[in-house]
Amino acid sequence: MSRWSRFLLAFLTALTLSFGSPTASARPAEMGDLPAGAPGTHEAHGPPLVVPHDVPVILPTARVAIPPVPSSYVTKDLGWLELSYPPGADERVASLIQDADAIKAELTSALGQPVLTRVTVRVAPTVSDMARLAPADAPPPPYASGVAYHGLHLVLLSMLQPRGAEAVDLDEVFRHELAHVALEDAVQGKHVPVWFNEGLAISLSGERAPARLQTLWSATLSSTLIPLSDLDRSFPRDNFEVSIAYAQSADFMRFLTRKSDRLRFAAMIGRVREGQAFDRAITEAYGSDLRRLELEWRGDLERRFSVIPVLTGGGLIWVLVVGALVAAYVRRRRRSRAILDRWAREEAIEDARIAAKLAAERAGASESGGPFIPVSTHVATATSVSVMIERNGGWHTLH
Repeated sequence: MSRWSRFLLAFLTALTLSFGSPTASARPAEMGDLPAGAPGTHEAHGPPLVVPHDVPVILPTARVAIPPVPSSYVTKDLGWLELSYPPGADERVASLIQDADAIKAELTSALGQPVLTRVTVRVAPTVSDMARLAPADAPPPPYASGVAYHGLHLVLLSMLQPRGAEAVDLDEVFRHELAHVALEDAVQGKHVPVWFNEGLAISLSGERAPARLQTLWSATLSSTLIPLSDLDRSFPRDNFEVSIAYAQSADFMRFLTRKSDRLRFAAMIGRVREGQAFDRAITEAYGSDLRRLELEWRGDLERRFSVIPVLTGGGLIWVLVVGALVAAYVRRRRRSRAILDRWAREEAIEDARIAAKLAAERAGASESGGPFIPVSTHVATATSVSVMIERNGGWHTLH
């Protein structure tokens, strides 16, 4: 398939998905500058630091005032996890309490370092309530349903979506934010790229996998993937491009953490923890620099996202399309079979009628003693049309 053909196919796919898929708008405006006046807004060298809004940056030297939880809140202390939530929310947080230790064990195993020694998680009814539980100098953005505070081991969650009245998948957001805190613990606050931080959190939480698959496929065919070097300190602000950034970050993390590379991944985390620069750590752990690994990953995408695999398993929309095509084919086959059966019945009736007519004429000729002339046969032959059709591997004549 030529590049222009792939681009046209991807464009048509994106146009189709825009009418019914959350891909392009699933995470609107997740990127942005730090809150005005927040520490670390600008550095002495380089552009302003831009991060996903669910990971506000708070320097350890900053004066941070964390407000207490309301007295009506219920607080559960699991040793390493202190979970506070409003009264009446026991059912919503029951799975968080039940799965917390397993999530911690999973993150410890994936990162190869002791993580999450102490974490404070606060669950609020709404986003506005969540803001009242946040540090005064760094409130969460009004469109975030979860946020993790760097340096504070503090996680805030909202039970309702920022817009509308839909419930938040607390289990998914809980996993996502704990992954951010765990990574901070694993590397002891050392720098890792934004794509690495977000990709790890998304891949471990498993959020929006079908939407990411559609976005990644479209970006692969249209050659609009973003170089990882462009996602080291920031994500794009354009909604469509930020969707690509999230999708490819998560998939590249899948590539780095394959079963055969888990020891290499853990070794890389250990090197960053010891103070090695990220690029050097990944080169020494994987025996290949980041640029070459990225090329290998892109080649893997090309093999995975051919047209047929996507059509048969690339999301609900494609499943419906394939299902509609199969249903149409079955209906057409059934209609053709019904027509052939009707023609066969009509042919049998006509043959029986002609046979009866011939028998009557033969009987009449015998009574009169004259020669037998099958008039009906000549009439039938003169007024009929023979059609050859193929059915069940053989040719048949229809009259």
